[in-house]
Amino acid sequence: MTVAKILHSKGTSDVYTITPNKTVAEAAAFLSERRIGSVVVSTDGKAALGILSERDIVREIGRRGPGCLSETVAEMMTKDLVTCARSDRADDVLAKMTAGRFRHMPVIENDEMVGIITLGDVVKYRLEEVKMEKEALEGMIMGF
Repeated sequence: MTVAKILHSKGTSDVYTITPNKTVAEAAAFLSERRIGSVVVSTDGKAALGILSERDIVREIGRRGPGCLSETVAEMMTKDLVTCARSDRADDVLAKMTAGRFRHMPVIENDEMVGIITLGDVVKYRLEEVKMEKEALEGMIMGF
């Protein structure tokens, strides 16, 4: 199973982005309005400069207080972005997400974002795959 199959099953390749000069408070409102867990930071909507998640924001509020909400997204975003390509295997992506303890990964090809994959996307696709394998095995056992 590849990232391309998961993106195809999602039915959309939309990636929400925010510019690095926005405040963290504006980013939090953006995440809340769209009911998403992270936003890719980009000046042009194509090149990913970083990522900011709701976890990042909550962690910093807990550590430094609400004053950090007035900082820019560029100051709080994760700059060392972990990405994948459409050709990557979902198991490899899942391993990277688990090891890095993050839930969102931009899909990049030719230095441009072509989608975003979440931990939930990978798990959902894997569960569907396991269900099909189970049904195939049951069919073989029953002699169908």
